[in-house]
Amino acid sequence: MLKEIEPDSIDLTLTDPPYFLDKLDNNWQYEKVNNGKNQKVIKSLPAGMKFDRNQGVEFYKWYLEISKEIFRVLKPGGFFFSFSSPRLYHRLASAMDDAGFEIRDCFLWLYTQNQVKAMSLDHFINKLDIKKEEKDKLKEKYNGWKTPQIKSCFEPIAMGQKPTDGTFLKNMIKNNVGLVNTEVRVGDNMFPSNILAIDSINEIIDKYFLISKPSKNEKGETNGHKTVKPLEICEYIIKLTAFYREAVVLDPFIGSGTTAVAAKKLGLNYIGIDINSEYVKTSEERLAEVKKGKDKNRAIKFLNEKMGQNNMFDFVHNGKKAFSV
Repeated sequence: MLKEIEPDSIDLTLTDPPYFLDKLDNNWQYEKVNNGKNQKVIKSLPAGMKFDRNQGVEFYKWYLEISKEIFRVLKPGGFFFSFSSPRLYHRLASAMDDAGFEIRDCFLWLYTQNQVKAMSLDHFINKLDIKKEEKDKLKEKYNGWKTPQIKSCFEPIAMGQKPTDGTFLKNMIKNNVGLVNTEVRVGDNMFPSNILAIDSINEIIDKYFLISKPSKNEKGETNGHKTVKPLEICEYIIKLTAFYREAVVLDPFIGSGTTAVAAKKLGLNYIGIDINSEYVKTSEERLAEVKKGKDKNRAIKFLNEKMGQNNMFDFVHNGKKAFSV
């Protein structure tokens, strides 16, 4: 689908790709990741917890090709924001960099609630072929010492920019993209920041960085997506970088549709792509509940097409089909 988008036609790309942690790669399968049988800590590690050094290598090679396509379709000066994991952020940022993007910043989504992934050694000690007394001594000796996976409380968001065509001013006049809107506010009416929090933590952090946490209503009652991003974060990034009402926002891994929902609320155009029919259905349901932005309807229609693993989206701009699968 990306290959069918015209070059230099997209203003902003905002996406949350598969992180290539165990079971969460480009072969992501909804049924496998959501299967309750895959949630037992020892018998089968929950998706994303298995450590494999090759994950980063494969992720880089895959995301380099994705980044090249995004580089091609973005206008000069266009921005590319990509959520990532702390462990593989360096691979993601390197792929964007090597595709031609200038890495402008790293945003941090700060939170306090997350699953602790460190594992006790008791299970492995129990499997040792030694006496029970020796096992008990080992458990006592290593009590509190677990695998090197502490609680993760932030998610990085890489900010890349396609090089401008001339100066920032000339590029802005020509392409309507390339600068950031410093009138956008976060926290207690504060200057825009690269740190964003969705939980009330303390007075200082709340004052400078706090934005809303996704509610059940925001996500949708039937939304089974494991990593729904806060709508406020997506709206914040879009308002920060999308200059005009004709802007087109692209999400090549639309998931449950948060980027599209944010764009629609702001009255902008959007393109969403995903291979999972369950997520497409969720996106359509969420979009149907969204009130349009102040401008006239500039929504891009979602169509379910049989293609490869499931579907893609079709893009309709102001009622005229711009391209199709």
